Amino acid sequence: MENSNLMDDMGVIATNKRELKFYYNSASAIGKQALGYVKASNKKVLEIDVAKTKVTATQWSELADLLNIPIKDVINTEHPDFVSKYGENPDIPDENDWLHILEKNPHVFQNPIVVNGDKAIRIETPSDIAQMLDGEEQ
Repeated sequence: MENSNLMDDMGVIATNKRELKFYYNSASAIGKQALGYVKASNKKVLEIDVAKTKVTATQWSELADLLNIPIKDVINTEHPDFVSKYGENPDIPDENDWLHILEKNPHVFQNPIVVNGDKAIRIETPSDIAQMLDGEEQ
């Protein structure tokens, strides 16, 4: 019964320490490189390519919560498509507006995210994955 409470608290992104959830954009170089590192782990990998799989606003929100960052930090605000649509310094104070931007424009998703159990990290370099897994696989 304790697990059902965990699921209620966690929402729609189920967590499992034996499985990595890897959110990435296959069109980005870092996404492709980081995928290689993730696949080399000893864990089962669930790939979520945002270029091919729709990630809901609720899932984006949960990812930001796991990372303990505002949702706007998941977006590459320097991406040419973002800048052409919203400008260089957009005044978008509402979290829901940022979520809708991601839902409608997943290609502006900035860095891959790995979810391992109840931990998540943003991948800035592929070696970030190795650091996350080092303590896990000993």
